[in-house]
Amino acid sequence: MKQLLSQNVKYIFFGGKGGVGKTVIAAATALYLAENMGKRTLLASFNPVHSLSSVFGQDLSGGVVKQVVGVKNLWALEVQYDDIVERYKTRIANLLKEMLKMAEISVDIKPLIDIATTNPAFHEAAAFDKMMDVVLKEGENYDRIVFDMAAVANAIRLIGLSKLYGVWLQRTIKMRIETLTLKEQLSFRKDKVKKEIEKDPVLMELQDLYNRYVKVKSILTDPNLTRFIFVTIPTILSISVVQRFIDMVKAYEIPYGGVVVNMVIPPEEAGRDVTGFLKSKYEEQQRNLELIRKAFSPNILAVVKQFPEDIVGLERLRALAALLVS
Repeated sequence: MKQLLSQNVKYIFFGGKGGVGKTVIAAATALYLAENMGKRTLLASFNPVHSLSSVFGQDLSGGVVKQVVGVKNLWALEVQYDDIVERYKTRIANLLKEMLKMAEISVDIKPLIDIATTNPAFHEAAAFDKMMDVVLKEGENYDRIVFDMAAVANAIRLIGLSKLYGVWLQRTIKMRIETLTLKEQLSFRKDKVKKEIEKDPVLMELQDLYNRYVKVKSILTDPNLTRFIFVTIPTILSISVVQRFIDMVKAYEIPYGGVVVNMVIPPEEAGRDVTGFLKSKYEEQQRNLELIRKAFSPNILAVVKQFPEDIVGLERLRALAALLVS
């Protein structure tokens, strides 16, 4: 892990099955970058069930960037999904209004938007739009941005929109240009219509979105700038989830960064267990760790022991960070 962090990789995404400790691993990584490497670091949570506030023991909620108290160079952002969906909804509604206005169609678009927003894909598109903002706007203010993502399937689909989003925009822009061109051809006042077309708000908005998308895609697919890291624990289910989604990450052209193995029972703890329960779990983990070595070597970034208590507060995060880079 230390080797990866010493490189100039600016955007680090953490994903994995629920319950494997993605948030604490992401938080400890961000803390290490800020404190030990002196990097201005933003920790951004795109997990709908936020827990950064609990991990750091301070209020980081509200959907705005806040400095982490007690840590130099570290800021955090818990993205509020309701807010970003509402803003995205307004943007799409305005685009639809302008498109229907040109076609001289009088339709109440509110029911259409309400139906669209019930689709999970709409929420993912809104989240991707916010991710573009974080990458482009916040990227100018920070040396490193660490992303705490949702469950791995949602996280990969979200980042994978960098491929699908562009196709949709290209087709929509093409259709808009064809519509505007046809209007100009049919108009008797071509000069006036031509000026209107040059200032067409829909086309300008779509072009702006596309330009932002092109910049973000170039960043998300650049292995010198971006890595997607999987967090797993030594259980069969968690290992199989990572195996399944590594290929999907590569299919979306997202640079694969490796695997962090979390919650490994220390041998000394198993040895002290008089009940036999912990020893049994330890032996099971050892068998699964052998599977992990066969499946993911040489891309295992760190193997982190199971802590006897929850990782909350700066001191425990610092202890975890030390293990990550040891």
